[in-house]
Amino acid sequence: MPIEKWRTGDQGLAQMVFVPENMEIAGRLWIDTDAACGHSARTDPDDCLAVALLARATGDRIAGISTVAGNAPLDVVEHTTRELAERLSADLGRTLPVRSGTQGLTAALEEGPLTVVALGPLTNLATVLDARPELRSRVARVVSVMGRRPGHVFHPAEGAGGGMLLGHGPIFRDFNFEMDVAAAMRTVALGVPLTLVPYDAARRIEISAADLDRLTAAGGAAAWVAARSREWLAYWQRDIGRQGFSPFDLLAAAYVVEPRQFGCAEVQAWVGKDLTLFVLFRRPTALLVRQGAAARPEKAQALGSARYCADVSSDIKSWLVEGLAG
Repeated sequence: MPIEKWRTGDQGLAQMVFVPENMEIAGRLWIDTDAACGHSARTDPDDCLAVALLARATGDRIAGISTVAGNAPLDVVEHTTRELAERLSADLGRTLPVRSGTQGLTAALEEGPLTVVALGPLTNLATVLDARPELRSRVARVVSVMGRRPGHVFHPAEGAGGGMLLGHGPIFRDFNFEMDVAAAMRTVALGVPLTLVPYDAARRIEISAADLDRLTAAGGAAAWVAARSREWLAYWQRDIGRQGFSPFDLLAAAYVVEPRQFGCAEVQAWVGKDLTLFVLFRRPTALLVRQGAAARPEKAQALGSARYCADVSSDIKSWLVEGLAG
C-alpha cells in the first residue's frame, strides 16, 4: 500500500551531539576492500571510489590493500581490486600493492602500527587478531563502514518517492556488518580504537550523472570507475527514485583523508537486538550506538566504544568529486 508518511533517517532517532572532528589520521594505512564495481547492475561502486580517493590523496602512506568477500565472491573482488590498483598505479607513478587473504595484513602489522580502513566486512581483521592477539596494539585505528542508531531503517528513497514498490523504494541492510556479524562482534569486543562512518553519513549526498561525467573527463582510473558506476546510478534513478546514489564507502575514505569534514560523537557501541524494530517477524541483530552514560544495553553480545561520525560538511560532495578527478 502507498505510505502517507515516509520513514527517513530523520525520524524517531535518538538525538546526538556531533562536534567537529579534530583527529588527524597519520601514519601507515591498510585498505581492506570488497570492491566489485561493475560486477552487476546492483553491485555498488563505492569501494572503487573510496580506493581511488585514498590512492590519490594518501598513496605514499598505503602499506597495502587486501580483499574480502562481500559485494561479490572473493575471486571477483580480487580481480576488480587488482585491475583498479593497476590503473591507479599507472596514473600515480607508484605501485599500490594488493595482497590476498590475511598474510599481507599480518606482515604489515608486524612491521608497525597501521590504520585499517575497512571498506567491507571485518573478516580479515578479526581473523588476524584472533590468530595473533599480540598484534592488537599495532592497530592504531579501524575506520569501518557500519553501525546505526536504534530504530534507523536504511531507506535510501528518504521520502523522495517515484521508485519501486509503489514509490516506497527498497530497504537496505547494514551490509558490511551483516556479511560477517561474528567478525564485527570480535572487533568491537577487542576494544581497538574504532571509528564508524555509517550509512547515516552518506545518505544526504548524491553522486549524479554530472559527477560521473566529471570523472570520465578526468580520464585514467577515474574514468574507469565512472564507467562501472553507470548501471548502479541507473538502479538508483529507476528503482529508488533519486537522481544520484549515496557513496557510502567513499565517506570512510574521506574521513581518513580529511577528518575535519566530519562531525563525530563519542558513543557506546554494542552488538545486540534492536528492540525498537520488528522486521519480518523478528527483532534484527545490529551494531548499535548511543551517546551518553546510559546503562549497559540488555543482552549485548559484544560491547565497546567508538567514534560515530555521521555529520558531514555542507561542501563535502564537491570536495569529493574534485579529489577523485585529481
